[in-house]
Amino acid sequence: MQNRCVALVTGANQGIGLQIAKDLVAHGLIVLVGSRNFERGVAAAREIGKEVGPDAHALQLDVTDQASIIAAAKRVRHEFGRLDVLIQNAAISNTRKLPGQSVEDYAKTTRPSNVSLDEMRAVWETNVFGVLAVYQAMLPLLRGTPGARIVNVSSGAGSLTANSDPAFSHRAVFGPVYPASKTALNALTVAMAIELEPEGIKVNAVSPGFTRTNLNGYAGTETVEEGAREAVRVALLGPDGPTGTFTHAIRGTLPW
Repeated sequence: MQNRCVALVTGANQGIGLQIAKDLVAHGLIVLVGSRNFERGVAAAREIGKEVGPDAHALQLDVTDQASIIAAAKRVRHEFGRLDVLIQNAAISNTRKLPGQSVEDYAKTTRPSNVSLDEMRAVWETNVFGVLAVYQAMLPLLRGTPGARIVNVSSGAGSLTANSDPAFSHRAVFGPVYPASKTALNALTVAMAIELEPEGIKVNAVSPGFTRTNLNGYAGTETVEEGAREAVRVALLGPDGPTGTFTHAIRGTLPW
């Protein structure tokens, strides 16, 4: 087993995931660039190599495909022998939003009363079940590495406490598809943290904020550098760091 820390970032061929990968390489980690499309992952790793350093490696990983997940775990074990950090970043916001359609108008088509169950299942397959499937596959590797940690990239849009407040600015778009998938991810984070606390493996959720990425049609107000900041900070926390938290780089601790 080699001695350098190894991190896996899912959905790392673009957006926040790519920036997280760049930042972790800059901090001296070997980073596996998880990408559903391997060629895009190779291109991302090459970009990281040119901008930051040579320690990024493309890893084919489709979080909705169990065979892909198993193959990825086998490759990590065979080629790298360890996994210190798992950042679960891969996510989708929808499959049916029309080009040019606003988030508010899309939300009107995904109320509990009229939402397509197929749309909800598709988003949850990536954002919830995919996270759990990757967790289960990578956990044996994480358990073999002292001080391992997991970071789940969530969203303040999934906060039940915030959305229960009539004054919350994004309350009108809370619904069963993307926002509730992040609520479920928060629940998974707490469950994972409880399970792994006796073993010293830290599990935390972070919110990147409203970042300009393909996820929201580049309508966000923050840069990918800002969006990646909290995930990187939490990923690099030492053994005395917290577990079971939900945080944002500027706003600090967020309500569940």
